[in-house]
Amino acid sequence: MKLHEYQAKELFAKAGIAVPKGRLITSAGELNTALQDIPGPPWVVKAQVHAGGRGKGGGVKLVHSREEAAEAVEHLLTNRLVTPQTTAEGVAVHQVLIEEGVDIDKEFYLGMTVDRAVARPTMIFSPSGGMEIEEVAQQSPELIFKEPVSPATGWMPYQSRNLIYRLSPLPSPETIKELATTMKKLVDLFMQNDCSLLEINPLVITKQGAVMALDAKMSIDDNALYRHKDLAALDDSREKDPLEVMAEKANLNYIRLNGNIGAMVNGAGLAMATMDVIKLAGAEPANFLDVGGGASEEMITKGFEIILKDERVKAILINIFGGILRCDVLARGVLAAAKKTEIPVPLIVRLEGTNVEEGRKILEDSDLDFLVAKDMAEAAQLVAREAKRSVLS
Repeated sequence: MKLHEYQAKELFAKAGIAVPKGRLITSAGELNTALQDIPGPPWVVKAQVHAGGRGKGGGVKLVHSREEAAEAVEHLLTNRLVTPQTTAEGVAVHQVLIEEGVDIDKEFYLGMTVDRAVARPTMIFSPSGGMEIEEVAQQSPELIFKEPVSPATGWMPYQSRNLIYRLSPLPSPETIKELATTMKKLVDLFMQNDCSLLEINPLVITKQGAVMALDAKMSIDDNALYRHKDLAALDDSREKDPLEVMAEKANLNYIRLNGNIGAMVNGAGLAMATMDVIKLAGAEPANFLDVGGGASEEMITKGFEIILKDERVKAILINIFGGILRCDVLARGVLAAAKKTEIPVPLIVRLEGTNVEEGRKILEDSDLDFLVAKDMAEAAQLVAREAKRSVLS
């Protein structure tokens, strides 16, 4: 689960990590009151959306007067924001963060994530702050410094020194101490909140020598949210695709994609393979939908409803390997969904595994119009063909 920048900064401040003074507003009418509490000008106006690359898309603006601030707020709240990490349609901006301007001397990148190569939480530090860290890692890997966190000892003071003393020139002793303190607090925040990502880009040293987080990105492991009801309450469903919100409530794994082939599969690995064969057949999947190994008839029905709500879908492929989820349960779920919602597009079914004959018989004895595929390759060819016919008709 992603947090907005302003939400992450509130947690930063509680943890003792310095952040600029700011206010969140949801309308242009709140701006004058907000500016009374924030030192400036200059001020920084930031769109609060779950998308990276805001600066490149015009979502972060430095303003030097109240008039410029009003114009920036009005523009952001009334236009969709397109960044390198959004679709061409962009995303709606529902709120903006107004912050004080900061006199920056140096910029750094500081983040925490889980390094799968060493199977440990790992701190990443770089003197190339304010840039996309992926670009830095690709173009100048020598500027990426890492320190893994031992599960036995936790973060040790020498690890902060290992990172900081790779800088050239070195900051002042007071700033080194403040950087080390910030690193320790970031590790604690990451561990205490079951984060999958915690990022400050840039972390700056001001001209007054203070260390401050100018940006904040925070993602919580969804599987740990039951331990963090307070964080779960911060989830902003407006930032998600409505169909993904529906799937989340039904405990389904759904991701909307850009094609026109709806797919319902049990198991993440089989779902990935199914998307691959759809693409090999010359078509594009409209979604990733994994109903899981233990899906119930109700979950199957909900999965169908979600797929059919996507108007781009021109054909549906059901690819089920019956193990924990038996083929007869899937077949009954398909029929239940068909009774509740008319299926206006071609349906291709590939069943294999536990109770496969019973599942096929349930479908064959129904009045549901569908095609049966004997294997994945044929299923992909059939669904690609039917989708093309639907587009042309």
